[in-house]
Amino acid sequence: MEWFSTLSLALGTAWTSGINLYATVSVLGILQKFGGTKLPGGLDVLDNWWIIGFAAGLYLVEFFADKIPYVDSVWDVVHTFIRIPAGAIVAYAATTDLDPSIAIPATLVGGGLAFASHGTKAAARIGANLSPEPVSNWVLSLVEDAIAFGGALLAVFAPIIIATILGIFAIVFLWFFPKVFRAIRRLFIATVGFIRGDSFETVARKAG
Repeated sequence: MEWFSTLSLALGTAWTSGINLYATVSVLGILQKFGGTKLPGGLDVLDNWWIIGFAAGLYLVEFFADKIPYVDSVWDVVHTFIRIPAGAIVAYAATTDLDPSIAIPATLVGGGLAFASHGTKAAARIGANLSPEPVSNWVLSLVEDAIAFGGALLAVFAPIIIATILGIFAIVFLWFFPKVFRAIRRLFIATVGFIRGDSFETVARKAG
């Protein structure tokens, strides 16, 4: 069942990369560095202190940016082009020792899971930004961090549990995909307006 553990780790960490890439890389790097686990495939390069430090530094930046209304949504737009390909790369790196008939589909599915988790996160954020109270941004951010850290740990140490979570998430995401798609569309339109100097909230409401 080693292939199952590797596949679960690949897809699980691809999924958490869509939520918080830097937390995921930090967790994997630290676990590998201190002997908490032996990461499969090409993921063993993450035990480099430069990679760990860089990821941890960017995590701190995201930690604060993620809690500022509207700034968090702009951050999500930028990271649409980072988290999703990174999720696919993480899945590919984890499965390089497996047969290509498994590694290639895993890479594609990993990218899809990163897209789904990133899209869900971005949709929840734009909803929170249009909410009249600001506390929801902090709550969402802390919950997302907990899911990213916890999910990465489960992907490493509890393959059956993370596989079950991914299955449930995939079903729920497919059910809510139209709403997520509309929210992401609003996010991009609002961000463009925000960059041009318009009110993010005003543009987001018009985009809806």
